[in-house]
Amino acid sequence: MGLLSLLEVALMPNLQVLIICLVGAFLATDYCNLLPAHARTSLNKIVFTVFTPCLMFANLAKTVTFEDIVSWWFMPVNIGFTFLFGGILGWIVVKILKPKPYLEGLIIAASSAGNLGNLLLIIIPAICDEDGSPFGNGDTCTSLGLSYASFSMALGGFYLWTYTFHLVKTSSLRMKALEAPEEHLKAPNHTSNGDLQTRLLHKQGGEEEGLPVSVSSRESQESVAILEKRESSSIWAKTVEFLHSIVEELMAPPSLGAIVGFIFGAVTWLRNLVIGDNAPLRVIQDSVQLLGDGTIPCTMLILGGNLIQGLRSSAVKPTTIIGVIVVRYFALPAIGILVVKGANSLGFLPPDPLYHFLLMVQYTTPPAMSIGTMTQLFGVGQEECSVIMLWTYLAAALALAVWSAVFMWILA
Repeated sequence: MGLLSLLEVALMPNLQVLIICLVGAFLATDYCNLLPAHARTSLNKIVFTVFTPCLMFANLAKTVTFEDIVSWWFMPVNIGFTFLFGGILGWIVVKILKPKPYLEGLIIAASSAGNLGNLLLIIIPAICDEDGSPFGNGDTCTSLGLSYASFSMALGGFYLWTYTFHLVKTSSLRMKALEAPEEHLKAPNHTSNGDLQTRLLHKQGGEEEGLPVSVSSRESQESVAILEKRESSSIWAKTVEFLHSIVEELMAPPSLGAIVGFIFGAVTWLRNLVIGDNAPLRVIQDSVQLLGDGTIPCTMLILGGNLIQGLRSSAVKPTTIIGVIVVRYFALPAIGILVVKGANSLGFLPPDPLYHFLLMVQYTTPPAMSIGTMTQLFGVGQEECSVIMLWTYLAAALALAVWSAVFMWILA
């Protein structure tokens, strides 16, 4: 399989992302005005509460069995390493570039959270279908590759909606805390689209805890109070608060969808209820899958809509984009080779070159599309996120092709 064939395989999914983003950008222009800010926010709520949980459930319930969990145990560890090393490198980029505080979490998120879903579901089968593929050809390679990619997508979603979700949420708290003094000095003279939004997350007992898309004086005061409480708390109180926040984030709709899907996939009798041609409740899986399929295109439309405003903004400096690209397409792939080769030498991996290839590719993908959903959810860095996505996905076409060729040469 030559470099040009690899380039074509890597280019196609990235072109799909860019084309749909351009459609979203056109829909958000004043000329079309079909996707204004309030429409993007409403669509994002549907993606967060309905589409994404369905996508998590459908992929986990369909592809993951208890036997897979036992034999593929290193994959969640490997994905954890991508988030760990990417987060460390993203933190270094933040310390060097010193961006605005509310962008720190976004930069670390874009550096650590890769697109482990739709890109792999397109790339892996395409490589299996190519003549001369080192992994063999035919339905066996494609079926196994889809199983690996689907499991990777589900696990990546679980990390996204815990670790990355916490990063973006913390950034929004920091932004609102910084804006609190300014809110006291000036009276509002207009009502923005964001002021019409309602809270998306709730505490037990009905007390609102989630962050709205708008930035009002009361919300800024609440953010300051939360940060001050964290600073003054004891170590034990901070530990309890941290565990409580993790539990709350696990209760987010996407995380719940992943947990329920994991249970249905691992428990045989539950799996047989909804999965398979003879399953009595297979219509549930079909309906959930249909809803889940709306996640990716809707997310890309939202990102495209935010891109219009983002391109007019100077908040994202070229050095920030270069920093994220260096982390994702230079440093992380090199680390991935070392991790996978080391794990294989220790006997942690099954003797399947396609599995090894997928583990390496997990270090090479562009930032996850779900980061855009999170920034829209909390109203922090939506436009900046869209600009970062634009340039990283443009660079991904060449980077994925080159690194895929390197990985196959190593595994041949």
